[in-house]
Amino acid sequence: MNLFNGVISITGIGFLMFVIFIVAGLGYLLGRVTIKGVSLGTAGVFIIALLFGALVFSVDGNDLVTTKFGAEAALAKNSFKIIENLGLILFVTSVGFIAGPNFFSNLKKNFTSYALLSLIIIILGGLTTVFCIKVFGCDTAMAVGLLSGALTSTPAFSAAKDTISSVYANDAELIAKYEDIVTVGHGIAYLFGVVGVVLFVQIVPKMLKANLDEERKKIASVDTGAKKNEGKKLFDIDGFGLAAFAIAVVLGMFIGGIKIPMGSSTFSLGTTGGCLLASLVVAHFGHFGSLNMKPEKRMLEIFREFGLMAFLIGAGIPGGASFIKFFQPEYFLYGILMTTVPMIVGFIIAKYVIKLPLFNNLGGITGGMTSTPALGTLINVAKTDDVASAYAAAYPVALIAVVLVSQFIIMLFS
Repeated sequence: MNLFNGVISITGIGFLMFVIFIVAGLGYLLGRVTIKGVSLGTAGVFIIALLFGALVFSVDGNDLVTTKFGAEAALAKNSFKIIENLGLILFVTSVGFIAGPNFFSNLKKNFTSYALLSLIIIILGGLTTVFCIKVFGCDTAMAVGLLSGALTSTPAFSAAKDTISSVYANDAELIAKYEDIVTVGHGIAYLFGVVGVVLFVQIVPKMLKANLDEERKKIASVDTGAKKNEGKKLFDIDGFGLAAFAIAVVLGMFIGGIKIPMGSSTFSLGTTGGCLLASLVVAHFGHFGSLNMKPEKRMLEIFREFGLMAFLIGAGIPGGASFIKFFQPEYFLYGILMTTVPMIVGFIIAKYVIKLPLFNNLGGITGGMTSTPALGTLINVAKTDDVASAYAAAYPVALIAVVLVSQFIIMLFS
């Protein structure tokens, strides 16, 4: 297409890249704005992506259409889905590799605590959702969509739509209607679901006036993976470990694609859970025979940040394009409740009842809330990758629990 009345011509894939990097640049600028030591960080990219989607694009079938650049242009929504999924794969696989050497030793010590925290968070989210249905009269499909967005849970979002198909199996019109409502609810609550947890993990250490050096010592553990490989001569496929990374992704996608029957629907770890699990296991062993399976840490840090950025842009721009059309203030408030109640109450219980140290607590919160962006922020706040172990321990339990809770609410209250 010709931009700015024909002065500049950027077409096809070029226009898609043009949009992505405008959003990325502006998003990082916004993320750098700091108020009393608190900033959005990479979540600033998500805010700009939502605004860009809302102000520049409109939804037309399977396309996002704009006339804001002096000529009409269309981008397929699937293009952004590809970017979102690629970013998610890069992020969670990098997190798994970084956390892997310490993960299983930490898991032995704290698995019960992290599992309990995850269950508390998801049950509180479910109870808050039921409260919105019974007290405020929120539509069930909308409420469950809001819950999946408030907890930034794609599996819960997918499971809710699958369950609706089962509940209304004989009425295609109702299925289409309620699936759309779930989608709208997810999009409305997703904004605060991302930003709320990102801000929470920054504000809490400041409110508690925590000694970050002492808290880092509490969560730090011995890198057993490094010791395991000491003295062995290992073969590197490439200098950066890109091949090892790719192998873990392929294994993770196979694992994530396994479907387990569960009531009227099926459960799977999905791409996120599969790649996380595969990279944790590969990083734990560190090698297959004499084949080195440890990517360079600096590469992993770059992939982690780039992946998070791509994920937020891929999710944010299409979400922003539909946001204004379906937005209602009360739905946004319900979503805020579904994010803040589980997060705050879960943190208090973990601190005073389960007695988890601060960074273990916050890492468990990001995993229990299934909040990928908040983990990235917490790593920057804590200045240690060890918090990723807490996230990885809490995440699988939360993933399964939120799918079950979403299905249960729809079947009980529809």
